[in-house]
Amino acid sequence: MTVRNGFVDTVGHTPLIRLGSFSDETGCEILGKAEFLNPGGSVKDRAAKGILEDFERKGLLKPGGALVEGTAGNTGIGFAHLCNARGYRCIIVMPDNQSPEKVALLRALGAEVQVVKTVPYADDNHYQKIAPRVAASIDGAVCGNQFDNTANRDAHYATTGPEIWHETNGRIDAFVCATGTGGTMGGVSRYLKQQRPGLRVVLADPMGSALYNWVRTGALKSEGSSSVTEGIGIGRVTANLEGAPIDDAVRIEDPEIVRTTYRLLHVEGLFLGSTSGTNVAAAVRVARDLGPGHTIVTILCDGGQKYLSRFYNRDWLAQKGLAEHAASAADRP
Repeated sequence: MTVRNGFVDTVGHTPLIRLGSFSDETGCEILGKAEFLNPGGSVKDRAAKGILEDFERKGLLKPGGALVEGTAGNTGIGFAHLCNARGYRCIIVMPDNQSPEKVALLRALGAEVQVVKTVPYADDNHYQKIAPRVAASIDGAVCGNQFDNTANRDAHYATTGPEIWHETNGRIDAFVCATGTGGTMGGVSRYLKQQRPGLRVVLADPMGSALYNWVRTGALKSEGSSSVTEGIGIGRVTANLEGAPIDDAVRIEDPEIVRTTYRLLHVEGLFLGSTSGTNVAAAVRVARDLGPGHTIVTILCDGGQKYLSRFYNRDWLAQKGLAEHAASAADRP
C-alpha cells in the first residue's frame, strides 16, 4: 500500500501528459507536466512548500507563527493549505486585478486576504512591497517573498526538474514555460541543463512583460499588454530567475493564448488556466522550430475553475474582442 502523509507529502510527483493533437500536428512529442493535479491545484504548491519548510529549518517560523505573502493567487492558495496543515496564521496581500474566484477561495481556506490597488512595481504600495511591511508589524511573522526567496527555485531544482528528467528517461530536447516569480524556470532549467547541456530552454512570455526582450536583447522592455493572463509576465529579473540558463524566448499574444487554452479543453479534455495555454502555444512554436522527432516538455500550471468569471466567460472575452478565438478552438485540427 502506498500512502502519502497529509497535504504536505502529496505535493509533487505529478504525471506527464502527452498532448495528442498538438503532438500529432507538429510531429513532436509535446508533453505537459500536470501541475494542476497538486493538492492545492497548481504548480505553486511546490514553491509554497519549499519556502515554508526552509523557514522551518532555519527556525524563522515557529509554532503559532504567521506567514505573510504578496501573491497573485496560486502561491497564496498553496500557503493557505500548508498553514492549515502546520498550524500557522496565513495573511495574503493580493492585487485587485486577479479573478474574484481566487479571493473567495483564499478566504474559504481561512487566509486573511488584503486586496490592494494594482500599481507599478516601482510604487511603494505595490503588493509585493506591502507584504513585508505587514509581516514586520506582526510578532512571529515571516514574509514568503516568493519572487526573490530562492527557496522557490530550489524546490523546483530538487523536485520538478528531476521528475521531468526521470519521466522522460532523459529523452527531452526542450523545456518551455512562462514565468512570474522565476521559480519554476529558474529551478527546472538549471537541473535539466546540468543533465543535458544541449537541451533547449525557452521562456514563454505574454504581451506586456519585459522578459521577452530581456532574453533576446539583454534589455528589460515591455510592449503592449495582455488582458487574459494572470500571474505571469514581469518587468524585472527576480532573484529566482537571475542566472537561469535560458536559450531563447517566444512572445505569445492573447488570441493565441485563448485558442490554445480552449483547444486544450475541447480537444484534449483538459480544463486549464491561461498560463497553461501560453505554455502549450510556446511549446508548439518550439516544436515547429526544432522539427519533427523532438520531445518538448512544458508546465500545465493550474485548472480553469478559478477563471470562470473572466477567461471562461464568453461575455468577458467578447468585451476584449477575443470570443471568436474561443469558438474556433472547438474545431478539431
